[in-house]
Amino acid sequence: MPELPEVEYAARLARETAAGKRVVALRTLHPSQRRALPDAVAASVTGEVVRDVLRRGKHQLMQLASGRTLHVHFRMTGDWRVLAPPDALPAYARVVFELDDGMRLVLDDSRALSSVTLHEPGIDPLPALGPEATGSEFSSDWLARALATRRTPIKVALLDQRVVAGVGNIYASEALWYARLDPRCVANRLGAMQLAAVVSGVRRALGKALRHPERYYGAGSVSDAVRFNVYDREGRRCRRCGAAIARLVQAGRSTYWCGGCQKA
Repeated sequence: MPELPEVEYAARLARETAAGKRVVALRTLHPSQRRALPDAVAASVTGEVVRDVLRRGKHQLMQLASGRTLHVHFRMTGDWRVLAPPDALPAYARVVFELDDGMRLVLDDSRALSSVTLHEPGIDPLPALGPEATGSEFSSDWLARALATRRTPIKVALLDQRVVAGVGNIYASEALWYARLDPRCVANRLGAMQLAAVVSGVRRALGKALRHPERYYGAGSVSDAVRFNVYDREGRRCRRCGAAIARLVQAGRSTYWCGGCQKA
């Protein structure tokens, strides 16, 4: 599932491809996308110039010259593909931006869960979000306040975008490995030092992906078992202490952790 680093990479790709360009046509190719962006609404984008593409948490905001905003959410399996004029559309193309330089920005999504919606000027399309995981507002003090009444496991709490924006299942597991914390720790029982370790762990896990996109994206990217410390490494040895990586299910999601060095 795309999380902050993946969505940041995608937003940069969309910005490089579309910013400053005029939309010649905007097409929706799947019924689920047409429910979010009906044909008549998509047609109203024709002739618009894309001013910028911004990211907030896991969301992308494509700002148009008219002041309107296209809100893009990849959800589970969405991603952008950039195609030159001779290139055929991918099998799971869902939304296609035809640009005035001949390039196409394509929303590719095998599960068709992604959404693109159009919003009028002055309308904020985003849900309630906590501070950016990589921003200065995400601190141990903030985390203490956000978790004060939460009796859920810390791993589950980190998945709530109102607690911290951009962290999902993968990087929550990675962050807690860096923090040396058991993912089952009760969120509102963590002390100041543990909360500081969680904040640091989140930044380290995300920073690694943001600094080395070549390891994470595209045809040359390595497998999850290679690029991560615990995620998708069940049964493999911990790179820090040598114990076997374990897996458990929390809130319906797989959590990977090391019982040797992640303590309660």
